[in-house]
Amino acid sequence: MQLRRLQNFRQLYKYLHTSEMSVEESKKKAAFAAVDNHVKPNQIVGVGSGSTIVYAVQRLAAREKEEGLNIRCVPTSFQARQLILDAGLNLSDLERESQIDITIDGCDESDVNLTLIKGGGGCLTQEKIVAANSREFVVIADYRKNSASLGEQWKYVPIEVVPFAWKQVKSKIEQELGGEAKLRMAKAKAGPVVTDNSMFLLDWYMGDQARDWFTVNQRIVTIPGVLETGLFVNMAQKAYFGLENGTVLEKAKPV
Repeated sequence: MQLRRLQNFRQLYKYLHTSEMSVEESKKKAAFAAVDNHVKPNQIVGVGSGSTIVYAVQRLAAREKEEGLNIRCVPTSFQARQLILDAGLNLSDLERESQIDITIDGCDESDVNLTLIKGGGGCLTQEKIVAANSREFVVIADYRKNSASLGEQWKYVPIEVVPFAWKQVKSKIEQELGGEAKLRMAKAKAGPVVTDNSMFLLDWYMGDQARDWFTVNQRIVTIPGVLETGLFVNMAQKAYFGLENGTVLEKAKPV
């Protein structure tokens, strides 16, 4: 009996380890494909945040070394800034760059129209600002983020709010849009998560009903106390999803 349990444990460990490696490899393939297909010499590149972006920065650094791309990188977060510096890439910002050529960023979920939910890592406002000031916005993710409609796999929309008004914003959202908005709490410290903008995050669990995300986004951002939402509507032009079989699925925004 003990031997059987040990064998079962080894099988479970092998399965979980293989599954995790598959996810990471799919992230890497999506990131490499986006960088290779879209980044050109002398461009200004917006660098997103999150785990998939690590691979995009790796590929940017490799191409910079091999090809002398001479790119300048605009970060969307403190994490992105550190990745750029650690990779030896040229760091820039929005004060120096009036227009970004291309931004590459991840997502928490994407629907068939490339409407995105972002902000699971808390960087949604700066990510949206950089993407909005880019000629091209390309998304990279693993197969788990590719959905027919939002809410299939990711259950909430992050909303960045002024700390002074978080309770009022929470109440307004729940009254007008339904669902439940929860203040995101920190895991390694007491109290709520604080963003790079010194704001709080409300995670709105929106339920499974069909919604007009453009209208929903517009309504939320007009609530006093809301800085920005994690809904990226009509922003991404292209998405790359690394699949479990080792290939990459390319999706373009419907015309």
